[in-house]
Amino acid sequence: MKYAKSEAKDFARSNMHGIWAAALNPFHADGSFNEEGLRSNIRHWVDELEIRGLFIAGKQGEFFSMSMEERARNMTIAVEECGARAGTIMSISDQNVSNVVELGLHAQACGADYVVVHAPVLSFCHDRDEVLYNYYKYLCDRLDIGVAMWSHPDSGYLMEPEQCARIAELPNIVAIKYSVPREMYVRLSHMVGDLIQVSTSLEDDWLDNIEELGWRLYLCSSPPYQLQTRNDKRMHEYTELAFAGRFEEARVVRDSLEPVRQAIRSTKPGGKPTAHGKYWQELLGQVGGFVRHPMLELTEDEKRRTREAFEGCGLTL
Repeated sequence: MKYAKSEAKDFARSNMHGIWAAALNPFHADGSFNEEGLRSNIRHWVDELEIRGLFIAGKQGEFFSMSMEERARNMTIAVEECGARAGTIMSISDQNVSNVVELGLHAQACGADYVVVHAPVLSFCHDRDEVLYNYYKYLCDRLDIGVAMWSHPDSGYLMEPEQCARIAELPNIVAIKYSVPREMYVRLSHMVGDLIQVSTSLEDDWLDNIEELGWRLYLCSSPPYQLQTRNDKRMHEYTELAFAGRFEEARVVRDSLEPVRQAIRSTKPGGKPTAHGKYWQELLGQVGGFVRHPMLELTEDEKRRTREAFEGCGLTL
């Protein structure tokens, strides 16, 4: 590891910033993991798109369909390819806490920068405060690596800002990916200050959050490599303008991407977000590949409509 447990917060404060993307995992037609495809994508994302960090083996990466061995391998590949050029945050989320700890120990051993753990599904549990605090404390007691919380609707509830602020006091809690309504993450940002990094994955709000909340971290989803090409890095451009305080210029660049956003939104089938994201990658020249069950593939007609929207969205290849 690059820091001691007691230094986790300071290390993240100094190093966890800029645009971080959540990696989709490419699979072959037979369902096997396309390792070389992932390596190729990572080199493109880091070297050509200038993405500062990668979120590995998360929901975008279909971790729920992967074995423990595959998830560990996924982490190792990302560390090898990112090297010193980009950071890594590994999703070690699982309902089985022993699996969470095992994956966390592997992340430490293979050289990851941080891990992220989403709030567990808590069946029949309505008073969650102590349950959630003790869940994250249990993990922090057993791991030295910096840990990010992650709250999203898939858990069946949203962690309240007050709950998150309490957990943020634990020594190696460094961030939260907070997939909640804006009012909630604004409130948490004011509550924790610079104790931890607060972020959300909605690219539409990224610029506003830099300007209004002083955010320095986009953590993280697929827009950083779906809205950009090696010759058209407008998300990177408007982010750097915003970091420099040039917000009017940044808004012009951000708003110019609206046709791209609309092309993605208007063609993404509600039941096939992962397959759509992978096909969009292929249109960009990246390695998309196949999805695993229970996710569904696009039909030929869905591909045609997506391709037509892509061709008219204005991205420069």
